[in-house]
Amino acid sequence: MEYFLGFMHSFSSAPSSVVLFVFMLLAGSSPIMVEGRIKLPENVTVPAVIVFGDSIVDQGNNNHIITTARCDFPPYGKDFYGGIPTGRFCNGKTPSDLVASELGIKETIPAYLDPNIQNKDLTTGVSFASGGTGYDPQTAELVSVFSLSDQLKMFKEYTEKLKGIVGEEGKNFILANALFLVVAGTDDLANTYFTLGARRLRYNLESYTDFMVENASKFAQELYKVGARRIAVFGAPPIGCLPSQRTIRGGLNRECVEKYNQAAQLFNKKLSSKIDSLGKSLLESLVVYVDIYNPLLEIIHNPSNYGFEIVDRGCCGTGNIEVTFLCNKYTPTCPDISKFLFWDSYHPTEKGYHILVIQIMEKYVNMFL
Repeated sequence: MEYFLGFMHSFSSAPSSVVLFVFMLLAGSSPIMVEGRIKLPENVTVPAVIVFGDSIVDQGNNNHIITTARCDFPPYGKDFYGGIPTGRFCNGKTPSDLVASELGIKETIPAYLDPNIQNKDLTTGVSFASGGTGYDPQTAELVSVFSLSDQLKMFKEYTEKLKGIVGEEGKNFILANALFLVVAGTDDLANTYFTLGARRLRYNLESYTDFMVENASKFAQELYKVGARRIAVFGAPPIGCLPSQRTIRGGLNRECVEKYNQAAQLFNKKLSSKIDSLGKSLLESLVVYVDIYNPLLEIIHNPSNYGFEIVDRGCCGTGNIEVTFLCNKYTPTCPDISKFLFWDSYHPTEKGYHILVIQIMEKYVNMFL
């Protein structure tokens, strides 16, 4: 209710308030708001969360294409509503869902390609993310998923749908006040560069991370051109500590792969600088780099502080290598998922995501106000 009143307060002080009130009616005569933990100032509203990127925030878009990078089958989704595998690469909710919930917008963010999507879903935010993609176009090509360019095309299509629902002014209001999340880079480094080595013939690590950052900057600028003003660009996690990377390159003891972590840090340092510069150059924008590397590494180093016992393998199967089709209905899962930071060998559990999202929101939310 507090979110709704803040929402309407913003409309009353905005131009063409009648148009914006009609937007609320068209979004659904009884908008479904949830009680968010984040309390926004009365004159601030975040009407939607709009998401781009990879499997961390893919809500099921990959269900609709032929690719090995999908998970619309058990045991994925075992702790989601009704235990339904929706295509989220998790046992439950993803960061997309949790951010929207923390802001009091809605409990879950749907995939843009969800055939059951409704107008009220479009006006409060969707995800265009596609598991397996990255800033390098070749990353998406290797596993036949939607590239960031593809996601941008879908987003432009979405804005036309939005205009049809709420009109030009309503569309512009939503885009200018929505929170945009961009989560990518892990698959570029872990898969395209290191594991498959597809880019090492052309780039060394220094030049490859430059290439990634340049593409990240271009993507954020494209979002800005279409109307986005609040853009959160996430850095890479400590990829060398992901269970699958420990298995592949961590030796017999499956230690964190420092070479991979150093690569993530190099990328993050460059990305942070580029995004900070971009935020200063784009008028009336709030473009912010979000550090995920250090919060996740802190949990890995001190798991008991966060209620975890196992951080070097996932809950699905052995937890060492199982992900996507290797984690399936025939694969046993751990008896107590609350002890595990990772769901499969690549993606955190809902509990892990929730801890990270709370930390991120507390640190960064005021930068978008």
